[in-house]
Amino acid sequence: MWTKEHRDTYKRDNDRYPSDLTDEEWARLEPLIPPPKLGGRPRKTDMRSAMNAILYLLRTGCPWRYLPKGDFPPRSTVYNIFRKFQREGVWEAIWAELHVALRERMGREASPTAAVIDSQSLKSAEKGGGQDNAVGYDAGKKVKGRKLHALVDTEGLPLRVVVHSAGIQDRDGAARVLDKIRNRFPWLELVWADGGYNAHQVKDAVAKIPVLRMEIVKRTDDMKGFVVLPRRWVVERTFSWFGRNRRLAKDYENLADTLAAFVSIASIQLALRRLARQ
Repeated sequence: MWTKEHRDTYKRDNDRYPSDLTDEEWARLEPLIPPPKLGGRPRKTDMRSAMNAILYLLRTGCPWRYLPKGDFPPRSTVYNIFRKFQREGVWEAIWAELHVALRERMGREASPTAAVIDSQSLKSAEKGGGQDNAVGYDAGKKVKGRKLHALVDTEGLPLRVVVHSAGIQDRDGAARVLDKIRNRFPWLELVWADGGYNAHQVKDAVAKIPVLRMEIVKRTDDMKGFVVLPRRWVVERTFSWFGRNRRLAKDYENLADTLAAFVSIASIQLALRRLARQ
């Protein structure tokens, strides 16, 4: 239930836009922004304002050309920063740092030992796209678009999110999510999943990772209607967190990598808000 205490915790009345970074959030984020390259031109762009513009676009879902003029740096500048950070892996690096900080704030070990895997199909807007960015049809959910295939820890914080065609079934996409996962999370031992992952493709992928095992959480025959299943609800909640951002409510991107970048930014925003208010 949404109480007055909740409203006091989450209100952001002092900001120009609700998506703007507070002073506490910017203090967390600023050290993680890469400095200008040595020998290059001095940076003239206000990086806090540029980040506010990207968060505004994520939250509202507006096109780049619709960024309010005068409130943010020129949209071409903001776009170039977004794309540069995407190419250089900055968004993923920032999220990796904040993920560790947030887990430690929660009293957890920095590297998780258990995780939950699942996918969400997003309907795609009209777009082009080459072989690597093709959309597909998810016959089970009757959605033409792309999938967010997510592995999250037991707190629902994303460990890895892979974007691929919705036509790829979960049992086949799982190998992409689990590929080289041990390099990033060395202590991961257990992954919970639904019945869609009970297939030899998944077993083969898990067998390549030492120590890792997968446990299928199934519905029992006597369950009717909607039932909250153990462990599986955690990743569903993560997808609902992503869905708060209109840019992630539908797949508007021509490039799959762009959609993945916005998922990382949504995770960054989530972590910043939690770290700033605790």
